[in-house]
Amino acid sequence: MGKLEGKVAVITGGSSGMALASARRFVEEGAYVFITGRRQEALDEAVKLIGRNVTGVRGDASNLDDLDRLFNIVKREKGKIDILYASAGTGEAVHREVANALPSWEGKTVIDATNAFPVPEELDGLPSSAFVAKAFTGAKLVKGFNHLIAATLAADPIVEGGHRVVFLSSDDEDAIAPVADLAKQLGFAPVKLGSLTRVAAGARTRPHLGPAHLPGFVQEGAVIDLRPM
Repeated sequence: MGKLEGKVAVITGGSSGMALASARRFVEEGAYVFITGRRQEALDEAVKLIGRNVTGVRGDASNLDDLDRLFNIVKREKGKIDILYASAGTGEAVHREVANALPSWEGKTVIDATNAFPVPEELDGLPSSAFVAKAFTGAKLVKGFNHLIAATLAADPIVEGGHRVVFLSSDDEDAIAPVADLAKQLGFAPVKLGSLTRVAAGARTRPHLGPAHLPGFVQEGAVIDLRPM
């Protein structure tokens, strides 16, 4: 039995890139996934590539009507959402529309796997994760799984006797633990970088350094992908 057996995942922008790689991995672990994409041809190809336990829904994640239609389809066919992976669509209005997929996020954890490049003006100086968190009122937010390229994320995380590293940060220590456990179940080696505020401050003072350059965090036997992204 897979580690995500019986779970339902919704992945926006799931017809390409890291989101498609994640969708494939979720299905391999037993989940049923709904993926979205703007181009029908690319969406059909993604569904064919995933092969099973997948529904493709054409739509634009920045279009609120398309998001409503997506969640209505999920509700009608599966009746629940266990995993929400928002990799497409920008702006607070879109975040809030995605957040409306559930009546309440109280007690739930949101994993932010996005990277804001270039940094949108609407962030108004906030770290991108803090901006996302504003939409999911009551939820605990963890930043993670955002530094690996799609091909690496889709590959076996056990490499040369070690485990591929994923970096996690959150302002809520209690929220990191279950996400770290999930990463371990999937075969990764989670590395806790501390609070979002600390990580964001480090990025501002040393913008040329990525997480892989942070000393003292890498566990023995872990593997880091240092190839250019």
